[in-house]
Amino acid sequence: MTSQGTDRSAREGMGVVTWGTLLMLVGTLGFVGQGFVARVLLARSLTPQEWGFYSLGLALAGLLSSIGTLGLTNAIARSLPFAGADDERRAMVRSSILVTLLSAVSFGAVLYLFGLYVGLVYHSSELALTFELFGVASAFTIVASLIAAIFQGFEDVVPNAVFVNLVNPGLYLVALVVALRLTSSGQYLSGALLAYLAAAVLTLGTLVVYTRRRLPRRLPAGPRAAGAARRLFWFAVPLFVVSVMGYVTGNADTLILGVYRQGEVGYYTAALSLARLVLLGVGALSYIYLPVAARFLRVGDHETIELTYVTATKWMALLSLPLLLVFLFLPNPSLAFVYGPAYRSGDLALEVLVLGAFVATLAGPAPAAQISFGQTRLLVYNNAVTGGLDVGLSLLLVPSLGIVGAAIAWAVSNALNAHLSLIELAILNGIHPIRAHYLVPLAGTALPFIALFTLRPFVPGAIWVLPALVLLIAAAFLLVVFLTASVDRGDRLVLEVVEGMLGRPLTTVRRLARWRLARGFRAAGG
Repeated sequence: MTSQGTDRSAREGMGVVTWGTLLMLVGTLGFVGQGFVARVLLARSLTPQEWGFYSLGLALAGLLSSIGTLGLTNAIARSLPFAGADDERRAMVRSSILVTLLSAVSFGAVLYLFGLYVGLVYHSSELALTFELFGVASAFTIVASLIAAIFQGFEDVVPNAVFVNLVNPGLYLVALVVALRLTSSGQYLSGALLAYLAAAVLTLGTLVVYTRRRLPRRLPAGPRAAGAARRLFWFAVPLFVVSVMGYVTGNADTLILGVYRQGEVGYYTAALSLARLVLLGVGALSYIYLPVAARFLRVGDHETIELTYVTATKWMALLSLPLLLVFLFLPNPSLAFVYGPAYRSGDLALEVLVLGAFVATLAGPAPAAQISFGQTRLLVYNNAVTGGLDVGLSLLLVPSLGIVGAAIAWAVSNALNAHLSLIELAILNGIHPIRAHYLVPLAGTALPFIALFTLRPFVPGAIWVLPALVLLIAAAFLLVVFLTASVDRGDRLVLEVVEGMLGRPLTTVRRLARWRLARGFRAAGG
């Protein structure tokens, strides 16, 4: 491939990754924000026992929704762009929908029947109703996840970013407010459960309408290839194991903490929710990187796969580094800012958790890249190791250290999981983000702020100081990139993509680049 052809291919790939990541970030932030408002409403409306019932039902529904997709979400997101013809894609889409419908009904029925069992054995109608309605809702959620994954395979993030992350929590929030207003105090739990179910049903309905209108444009009707569905299901088997073990890696510490230190779970989940904000950027990137990398792999364009990986990972540091520094050095104000002063007990746990989350982001979208390369067996091994590590460390540390022990288990297992994938990618495919233009801005921004926070600790006097610090650190990262000429060809392509999205050239940025970054851009071919 010529250099012009490579540039054109990389520019197109970078454009898809940039736009998809931005849209996923907006959707994810909307999901987090609306979910937080809903939790506040619930916590203030339900009794502690009802809130416990609701949280337990939500956790079980999340587990069933994750497992109930049978690994098909990641499998079809990779297989559709990797397939060579539309007849294969049609076979995969049809068979995955049929199998997922059967799985959704089965897994939803399991939780519903479990609710009936709980009601009969424990004589708790509220707990029974919680499991029953969450069971029905999980069936709709499983199907919605599969539909979003089908469009992910066509590099369309709208179903996930808009419908799953924005429309669904928005509908739930509206339905929750209506339900709490129309029901009496003794019926708030049932109203909240019905609101959750209504949001799941309406979200799937809107996704079905979107699918009927948009999918034929991407996949016109026609014959289906024999054998394509079978290949899809074989590819999904290890990914099903990965999803189960991934749930263990992300949640075993919380469950074990609930067994030994039930009273500390609330503080821990508050700290964990903040630490997971650090992962938002790389999570959004992974969602769109998977199908893009699979498409370029099909045509053998490894150079574009590596270029997009390195450049996108570098700019995800711009999102994660400010959160790391603020949460790490100001954990008490951060928890109080989001959840209130009562949650400051989770400060040390937050410091441990955010370190683990940031170390994981440094690896970039490594697990997603491995799925694109078909390295599913390695992912099974990685998740088995880190899932077992999370359980083992939790059992060892939680009884004596409580939430700090759970935080250590989560941080170590999640960071190790990402870097096992990165090491394997580097050895087998030569893909890794360890470049000077990535490490120099990272160190050049982090070290001065670490020194400042260590030598001159302070307590912010107003709540606006924390968001201002996040923006200040992000601006410092950009300044360090500018001063150290830490750019490559991928950064030039990102600038062109952003200009295309805005519909006009960024002349000021280009003038500054020519003035101060001449050496870096000449090396990048600019």
